[in-house]
Amino acid sequence: MFADGLFLIFAILAVLGAVGLVLFHHPMNGAMSFVVTLISLAGLYALLSAKLIFALQLIVYAGAIMSMIVFIIMFLNIQPEDLPKEENRLIYILGSGVVVLPIGLFLAKIVSGLQEHSMSIVGNNFGNVKEVGQLLFREWLVPFEIISLLLLVSLIGAVILAGKRGIKK
Repeated sequence: MFADGLFLIFAILAVLGAVGLVLFHHPMNGAMSFVVTLISLAGLYALLSAKLIFALQLIVYAGAIMSMIVFIIMFLNIQPEDLPKEENRLIYILGSGVVVLPIGLFLAKIVSGLQEHSMSIVGNNFGNVKEVGQLLFREWLVPFEIISLLLLVSLIGAVILAGKRGIKK
């Protein structure tokens, strides 16, 4: 019962953080909303007893990656006048709500119609260091390296853009 309550809290916080990421106009506010989502996901991993994935989510994503993103946003020193004007923002938000709401209601109807069964779908070794390491370095090594290169290129690009912006002033 306690785990169900924690799941609900983490799930609601994750969704609210994602909504804030989309709705906030300033990039720093969006980044802070994204931090809430990442920490909530770490809580969900903890509820799954995935200790390694929980720790990695907090250390790597909510810690290191978000620190880098916040550093880049602060380095660029984005002012409100630098942001694009969004005249039709409310129309886009309402339009996306009209599209997403029926899908959400349909999924809620499907989930509520499921029969009560045991929901233990994870194995005994789920989230252990050895299994995650073997999976990562045997099957996902190339995508892992590609992502690290993409992050490096984005950091270099942000530094170059900030340097050009500093020269103009």
